[in-house]
Amino acid sequence: MYGLWKPRVLGAWRVPAQGPLILAVNHSHNIDGPMVMGVAPRPTHFLIKKEAFVGPLGRFLTGIGQLQVDRSSADRTAIARALGVLEAGGVLGIFPEGTRGEGDFASLRAGLAYFAVRSGAPIVPVAVLGSSGTPGRLTRALPPLRSRVDVVFGDPFTAGDGSGRRTRKALDEATERIRERLTAHLENAGRLTGR
Repeated sequence: MYGLWKPRVLGAWRVPAQGPLILAVNHSHNIDGPMVMGVAPRPTHFLIKKEAFVGPLGRFLTGIGQLQVDRSSADRTAIARALGVLEAGGVLGIFPEGTRGEGDFASLRAGLAYFAVRSGAPIVPVAVLGSSGTPGRLTRALPPLRSRVDVVFGDPFTAGDGSGRRTRKALDEATERIRERLTAHLENAGRLTGR
C-alpha cells in the first residue's frame, strides 16, 4: 500500500494492543480492505466474499488468514471461523454494509451486531477516505498512484446494552447504536482530514 499510494494513518493508537477486536470499515472501493490490512497495528482477518477466492488470489487470501464467506445464505462455516478469530483474541475486519457502496454506513446489516454481541468484543470504527479516487474518475478506477488515502481509526466501543440478550430485538437495537457511532466517526474523520 505504501508503495502505490500515500496512506495517512490517524488514531492507530486507539486500537487495543491485545484481546478480541472488530474493525468496522466503510467500503467504497476494492482497495479498502487491503489498505486497512496494510496499515492496521494488528493482523486483521477480513470476511471476504467467496467470489474473490479464485486462482492465485484465493490461495494468497487464504494464506494471509482471510475468511471466505458465501453472501447468498447464512454461511455457518464463515460465522464459526470469524467467532474463532475473536475467541482466540484476534482482530476481525468487517464491512458492515456487506458490500461496496457509498461508504457512508447508511445500510448496515445485522452481521456486525451479531459478532459484537455474541463475542463481547469491542468495535473500532475505521474510515477509509480517498480510496474512490477523485471526482470525475470512474468509481471502480483505482485512486491515482501516489495519491493520499486516509485511514482513520476511532475509539473502541461495545455494541451490547449490558443485558447479554441476543434476541432479534437486541440485535436490531445494537445495529442502531452501531450505526450512530460509525456515522459519527465518519463525519469526524471527514472533518479531521478535510475530505
